[in-house]
Amino acid sequence: MKLFQISLSDLFYLITTLGSCFGMWKFFEKFKIEGWWACIPGARLYWLGRCAEREADGKGAMVAELLLFPCALAANLLNPDLSFYPFIALMDLFFAITVLVYKARIIIDLCGDLKVSKHWAWLWVFFESIAALIWGFNDRFSPKSALTRYNGDDPLLPSELNKAFFEYSDETDDGLSVKIKDRTVRNFLDRRYLLRDIIMNIDPGHMVLLLGGSGAGKTTFINAVTGYEKANAEILLGGMNVYDEYDKMKYSIGFVPQLDLMRGNDTVYRTLADAALLRLPSTTTHTELNDRVNTILDQFGLLSVKHSLVEKLSGGQRKRLSIAMEYISDPYLFVLDEPDSGLDGVIARDLMRRLRKIADEGKIVIVITHTPDRVADLFDDLIVLAKDSRKTGRLAYYGSISDAKEFFGQDTMEGILRLINQKDEGGEGKSDEYVLKYAERRVASR
Repeated sequence: MKLFQISLSDLFYLITTLGSCFGMWKFFEKFKIEGWWACIPGARLYWLGRCAEREADGKGAMVAELLLFPCALAANLLNPDLSFYPFIALMDLFFAITVLVYKARIIIDLCGDLKVSKHWAWLWVFFESIAALIWGFNDRFSPKSALTRYNGDDPLLPSELNKAFFEYSDETDDGLSVKIKDRTVRNFLDRRYLLRDIIMNIDPGHMVLLLGGSGAGKTTFINAVTGYEKANAEILLGGMNVYDEYDKMKYSIGFVPQLDLMRGNDTVYRTLADAALLRLPSTTTHTELNDRVNTILDQFGLLSVKHSLVEKLSGGQRKRLSIAMEYISDPYLFVLDEPDSGLDGVIARDLMRRLRKIADEGKIVIVITHTPDRVADLFDDLIVLAKDSRKTGRLAYYGSISDAKEFFGQDTMEGILRLINQKDEGGEGKSDEYVLKYAERRVASR
């Protein structure tokens, strides 16, 4: 007695399915995608779409294939005499055609990327297993770009250079030591890199300009350094680990966002006093708190308006008050996101001079500004973050302002930005070149 019986059609289906899996497994590996995704129905079509940079089509194909399975199973098992059978059969046909359409669109785009004839799409649609095996095991069907697109290896920096660049570290016990391996987020079925391989040491008394185009990771970098959003990183401030000792160190870090959250019907003094109550130790006496508030008001030129309502302040005064609220706790690291936004040149420069004085007191000040050239001379160092070809924030430079101009061959900060911004953002698209150049330079200077 036979325990089971397999028909020729079942055997053919099994062989073609295994062929598709093996072929797509090898093909995915060429794009640095885990090959086992090829064995998961639906997901393999999504990743095929990602290979062609057609994520939307990949998602559509995945959903259609997942819906096709129950419809096909029902159509095979149900009695054709049932009244709702035609509807099931129609749905089965609809999803099957949808999968084929999405797959054809993906393959046609892939043919363009791989520089092969678009006629391959016909083979993929009707004989997927044969096409997958050929594309998977034939080196002719490999990405032509120097960069592969997905997580895993980092093709921008050769493996030995990447290892040497990241392992080289001269941590400081006094200043800020940043060692970010990566910062990732989940994006549907895969990880997306926001930042990679950012290493630097900033000494006390330094005022640092943080430069980078849209999407280069400036905000992500700041959040990682201040401990607001943890990365795969080691951040040391004054020799203490920010992530491990965050509860103890959070008052040593001040962050001023671009937009303030102040009540317009409070006085300047009351606003700053409330901030002091939140940020100063609970053991602070009323006299000590009052003295600290008046000292900060004087430092930021607000003593003359201490009894004025916030809503009556000028733009420059309001901005100084928002900065004073964060500085009331006397932070060692002070980070500001566009503190001069909306201010004219004279007022903006006066504000930056005040920040320069804070740095001169032995603090570390990091500033993001979209008008860097009008205040660049007030900064000691420059951090340049660039969005590479894989849309990941990378370190393209860290060092002095004067050296940066020589490194990039530009006389202005705007010129540097234009050089590293992607072409679709009005730049020259040379971010990869300078990320690699800086990594090689850093390793060579060990």
